[in-house]
Amino acid sequence: MLRALHKFPGLIAALLIVIMTLSGAVLSVLPAVEVVQAPAQSDPTLTVATLADRIAITYPGVEQIRRAPSGQITAFYFDAGQPGAVVIDPATGVGVANYEPSAFKRWMTNLHRSLFLDDAGRLAAAAGAASLLVLSISGLMLTARRVGGWRRFFSRLRGPLMGRLHVEVARVTVIGLLFSSATALFMTASTFDLLPQGSSPVFPTKVSGQTGAEPGTMALLRDTPVETLREFTFPYPDDPTDVFMLKTNTGEGYLDQGTGETLIWADAGPSQRFIETIYMLHTGQGMAWLGVVLGLMALGAPFMAATGVILWVQARRARPRIKGNVATGQADTILLVGSEGGSTWGFAATLHDALTQAGHKAHAASMSQFVPSRYGRAERVIVLAATYGEGAAPASAKGFLDRLATLPKAPEMPLAVLGFGDSKFSEFCAYAVDVTRMAAEKGWEQMLPMATIDRQSPQEFARWGRDLGNALGQPLELSHSAAIPRSHTLTLISRRDYGAEMQTPAAILRFAIPKVGHWARFKGRALGRFSSGDLLGIIPEGSHVPRFYSLASGRADGFIEICVSRHPGGLCSGQLLDLAVGDKVQGFIRQNPDFRPVRGRKPVILIGAGTGIGPLAGFARANNSGRPMHLYFGARHPDSDLFYEREMKNWQKERKLTSVTNAFSRTSSRTYVQDALRADAERIAKLISEGAQVLVCGGRDMAAGVTDALSDILAPAGLTPATLKAEGRYVEDTY
Repeated sequence: MLRALHKFPGLIAALLIVIMTLSGAVLSVLPAVEVVQAPAQSDPTLTVATLADRIAITYPGVEQIRRAPSGQITAFYFDAGQPGAVVIDPATGVGVANYEPSAFKRWMTNLHRSLFLDDAGRLAAAAGAASLLVLSISGLMLTARRVGGWRRFFSRLRGPLMGRLHVEVARVTVIGLLFSSATALFMTASTFDLLPQGSSPVFPTKVSGQTGAEPGTMALLRDTPVETLREFTFPYPDDPTDVFMLKTNTGEGYLDQGTGETLIWADAGPSQRFIETIYMLHTGQGMAWLGVVLGLMALGAPFMAATGVILWVQARRARPRIKGNVATGQADTILLVGSEGGSTWGFAATLHDALTQAGHKAHAASMSQFVPSRYGRAERVIVLAATYGEGAAPASAKGFLDRLATLPKAPEMPLAVLGFGDSKFSEFCAYAVDVTRMAAEKGWEQMLPMATIDRQSPQEFARWGRDLGNALGQPLELSHSAAIPRSHTLTLISRRDYGAEMQTPAAILRFAIPKVGHWARFKGRALGRFSSGDLLGIIPEGSHVPRFYSLASGRADGFIEICVSRHPGGLCSGQLLDLAVGDKVQGFIRQNPDFRPVRGRKPVILIGAGTGIGPLAGFARANNSGRPMHLYFGARHPDSDLFYEREMKNWQKERKLTSVTNAFSRTSSRTYVQDALRADAERIAKLISEGAQVLVCGGRDMAAGVTDALSDILAPAGLTPATLKAEGRYVEDTY
């Protein structure tokens, strides 16, 4: 519900919000410009009486004096029957420039307030402000949910770059957007007289009938500082029934033009003060610095509108369309999907289609939309849950466990849980395990024991489908073909071979970046941007399941580079190592934004073994700023497996690598990379105490040994690898 509340107003009102916020940003800067241009008032004791006398001497036909929130004073007068307006220097009462209202400001104001459509436009602008308010509030709540609570609101984000940019800008600008949208709604309500306006003093009916009093003789004007002035209006010439009128930021009243006495005075009431405060907060008038701040924050809205639309399009492309998805209350089977990258939705679509063909009415939704009270006709709930990172909930499952925990009792319909993951990782299907455990604690009946799908195996999914069919009492065949992202033809342009002496073939393979035309690039058909640490997906011949290799290069390097070693029976590694220069393969990029050095100048410790050197070499290659980087690399033998040997020497000369420490497991010393870490424990502990980040790439066994070694190294300082992981200072990319 919260996601829908955030998504649909944004998509529908995106263009309107962009127009309103851009025009508002321009208008919010104008008060600061007026402050700079206004003649300075150096005397804080200057009163309205003195100012009015000075202006009346220079402009005998003065009709009104106005002071803008910026401090600019303008006099309106008649001279020989011709009207005039001039900007006044308060120190002399003399005009310094003719006053000409800004046509640009008027045009921009009409666009911002009403879209040039009068009352209908004002209502449309109010709708835009309401949408922005809803988006700001729902965005705040979604961000808090994403990072794990309000206390971690400004914690480090994970996930694809576009999503992180969307949230980062929102976290900085949301306060300003809340102010702007809420105050805009108040101002619209005031325009349509929906708010109490307060009472103005009634024009006096009894006056002296005399004329000729000078402003300088009037006590009220002598007691009123110019800094509080809004308007001072002179009586109409030769009309003894007219009066002086004074408006300040504390109230307004009338003065007799013959005696100078105050006839009526009314202090500004609470409602008037409130409305004026809202006006100041929205426009920045009277507080120019606030206007500049709000204007800068308003620029976040167009950026978030653009990134929001892009994220919506990306999500639509990643998530397959589920045909015949019946309404929640009409379904006999509820499919709840927890997915991070979208692949689990593909399995859900296959299951939904099979259930529909078997005569069931199925409804598929995100796990975050779990509301058992709406499942009026449901006979079963099936959860398909991936795992994010080290056992965390994937994007579309946020909040599921919290909702399950707060249920007063378990749902009446039985549950089946299917986990998706990679068994090479220690947290294999950990989130699905958590779901199953909590369901059991709540007493939720399970129609099937929890099952797992390893590396998106269609065969395991089909076997589970047959078990599900048996539980349903009818055959159920699940034939799933994974949706492959748009791939590109990659041409091998060079290779360097390693491992022959140790009978462990490996190579550094370099591919050319495919060239596409501007139109194809505009339509999103280019390979896209990539950095070292991202993943290259290769689709081997005879398979529909891609294999992923960490990139050792970024787009700025002008090529695509990976390190590959031959695995026994490995379909993809074998095909890659059989490539000759000029041969082609099909591949695509998958972002991996969490695995890369964080920005800054703090040290980086790179730890890898075997082909895990790939992304670490890429990080060093891109270290043009000379940031301290220390590489610990494990290989079998220096004569056989020392990847990037020549480059490492050059990178040290260029200060891209501060130090390189190698460990070889097939030499007489027989050491592993974790042994090299222990031997250098003092320096590593010092680097980490200085804020160093640790990046580990390689096999799971190597990574486990590195964790053990660092646990021992950090123990005296009261730190652990787990602590560093929570801070984003210990990141692994293992296989």
